[in-house]
Amino acid sequence: MSFRLRALALLMLVALAATAATAWLTLRQVNRQVRDTVTAGQQETRRITEELSAYAYTHGTWDGVSPTIAGLARDTGQRIRVSTENNTLLADSDALAGRAPRPASGQPPLLVDPRPQLELPSHLQPRARIKITASAILNYRSVVPYAACLTRAGAALTAVKTELGMPEVTPDRKVPGCRQAWNASAEVVKADTAALEPCAKDSRRDICLQRVFKDRIAGTAPPRLQITLGVRDQAPPTLDVAPTVAVAAAVALSAILGALLLGRAVLRPIRAMTSAAKSLGEGDLDQRVPVSGRDEIAELGRAFNRMAASLQTGEERQRRLTSDIAHELRTPLANLRGYLEALRDAVVEPTPELMDSLHEEAMLQQRIVDDLQDLALAEAGALTYHRSQVELGELLKGCRAAYAAQASAEQVRLDVQAPAKARVHADPGRLRQAVGNLIGNALRHTSAGGTVTLRLVPQGQLAVVQVQDTGSGIPAEDLPHVFDRFWRADAARGRETGGSGLGLSIARQIVADHQGTIGVESTVGEGTVFTIALAIV
Repeated sequence: MSFRLRALALLMLVALAATAATAWLTLRQVNRQVRDTVTAGQQETRRITEELSAYAYTHGTWDGVSPTIAGLARDTGQRIRVSTENNTLLADSDALAGRAPRPASGQPPLLVDPRPQLELPSHLQPRARIKITASAILNYRSVVPYAACLTRAGAALTAVKTELGMPEVTPDRKVPGCRQAWNASAEVVKADTAALEPCAKDSRRDICLQRVFKDRIAGTAPPRLQITLGVRDQAPPTLDVAPTVAVAAAVALSAILGALLLGRAVLRPIRAMTSAAKSLGEGDLDQRVPVSGRDEIAELGRAFNRMAASLQTGEERQRRLTSDIAHELRTPLANLRGYLEALRDAVVEPTPELMDSLHEEAMLQQRIVDDLQDLALAEAGALTYHRSQVELGELLKGCRAAYAAQASAEQVRLDVQAPAKARVHADPGRLRQAVGNLIGNALRHTSAGGTVTLRLVPQGQLAVVQVQDTGSGIPAEDLPHVFDRFWRADAARGRETGGSGLGLSIARQIVADHQGTIGVESTVGEGTVFTIALAIV
């Protein structure tokens, strides 16, 4: 499967998961809101029944209840239809609001019983409880007609609950013709008491007294109400899933578009790198990919370009190396061939001097081949090292002894300055080879009467070896190239010095394999200093 399809599938999976989670959370939240709405409806229903019961408790009649119903309908947003148990209509909020009454909902009506709840003290004896209940019946029969009379007269009433739960009504003004009558006929009182007597022997005495109390005041209390809420065919509060589906679809579509854009943004540079890599494989080392931005794809493109540049540089070095080798070997081999052909044709005499010259030329070619082999092995990491503890002062003295004859022949003074001791973990033979290459290079560039100094300078945890000469020096623009293979500061310099042009390259690789560093400083006309730094053990 291609990267584009995998990225698209992954992002679609993420989008679907995110959409499902969003939809689930949305549905959960909306369902909670619906439940809250239902709870609020229940609270509104409770408010309607409680306020109507309070109205009957205070006024003793349903007369004048219409403003209360209109206010409740306005506050709760409910359509309220109120009638008595025998279906006598008392009020309809639609009619009160000036609109035609709508068909009532088919829901069961709510019942409102205006009769108060008798509250008897728990410490009373059975006979006393019957007596107080009879007194409460008498009290209620007296208060209700009085409150109804005041209500019809337009007085504002305030009701306070007594300790028995009966209303105690106070008007805002006196109304002629309305008075509270506390007396009742003996027959009525006797009938109330007789009705209460069986409760004295009932195991559920208080329940029995409540029942008889409500039965005896039923003729005095306002009639029970039936309250119908809502309108027929009115839809209950439900969840509208269309917005949720729309949001989920928008999220999924956005994720898919994002996946397409991401795939395009990622695959375009990858396709460019693929095409460039194919061209590199076919030998076109000039190929590069356009890079913009600072993200991971841009970093990959920069790395690819660096790799291509490195390959191109390596290829150019390889061509240059091949050219340099051909150049180095062509002239001496041509000379050897010419002399050998001349000897074969008896054109020249095989004198000892000629034989020595031909042998020296062959040895030079052998040295070039050996140096090339050493350098190739070192760069490939295949050069063998036998490491041990090496005292650098002794190593420098050994190098001076090895090159003393060459220095003397060229009339150059070779000195060693190693006042302190410094030990390193190295291959003494390879390290002597590296230092020897620096010494040979210094001797070749130092005129007669000059000096080459081998110096050991411990610096903290490092041992610094310096090979300093008083030769002609190297121009600053040529210093970066001194360690390149077959490089010569003077391109016109002949082969009479005997150098292969590989000694400094080999020295640099040997020092690098010992985890050291090598550098050069030079001043034209004053001399050159090569520096090797190695870790002290």
